Amino acid sequence: MARSGAGESVISRAIRIFEAFGPDRTALQVSEIARRADLHVATASRLIAQLASYGLLERGVDREVRIGVRMWELAARASPTLSLRDAAMPYLEDLHAVVGHSAQLGVLDGDDVLFVERLSARDAVVNYSRIAGRLPVHISSSGHVFLAYGPPELLDRVLGRPLERYTAATVTSPERLRAALADVRRCGYAMLAGHVHEDATGIAVPVRNGLGEVAATISVVVPNDGRAAAHLPVMMAAARGVTRALCAVPVAPQR
Repeated sequence: MARSGAGESVISRAIRIFEAFGPDRTALQVSEIARRADLHVATASRLIAQLASYGLLERGVDREVRIGVRMWELAARASPTLSLRDAAMPYLEDLHAVVGHSAQLGVLDGDDVLFVERLSARDAVVNYSRIAGRLPVHISSSGHVFLAYGPPELLDRVLGRPLERYTAATVTSPERLRAALADVRRCGYAMLAGHVHEDATGIAVPVRNGLGEVAATISVVVPNDGRAAAHLPVMMAAARGVTRALCAVPVAPQR
């Protein structure tokens, strides 16, 4: 049943409308937005019209609703990851040229890895991550880096709920996850073979800011063919380069 909205702010309802869109559902009918946002159709329609008048949403010729260009413009302008991305891009581009598959930049947002940049190639191995996409921290190599070097309460939260399984290799037990994180701290990188997709191996290394905190990760997704470790030297060099660049650039603390 849709919420009545009594005592609920317009902003909170608008936020739920924006959250109705997902990486695989970028265009929705008003009725679907209302269902996903738990709103009456009339309420959703009225709010969508108001948001569209400011360019934050837009309607296609088929009457489907999409995120508007104005929203993208405002989000890109205000993003706290802009300085991080600017510092990382030259090294990420070099890494991508060497690896020939996906190279990406991730930050911790809540209990997820948020990918703020991703470079890929036409024949790259399958990769579920995307720009502005998320993966749970226990699933991805970047997430293991954040868990290994993050505060204990982050790991406690993650272990306080069931760990979703993507493949037979996915770590879903607290004991295995703690052991994997100990390996990350000992080796300085995370390598997960077949944890998100059976055909792919993810490798991630930490990027630190001027305070020595892990501000981001650089990761690659390469074929799960036993040769992934060969990419570690160039990945470590890229991470060192970004870390040096960040020492002169203020980076917003991760939540």
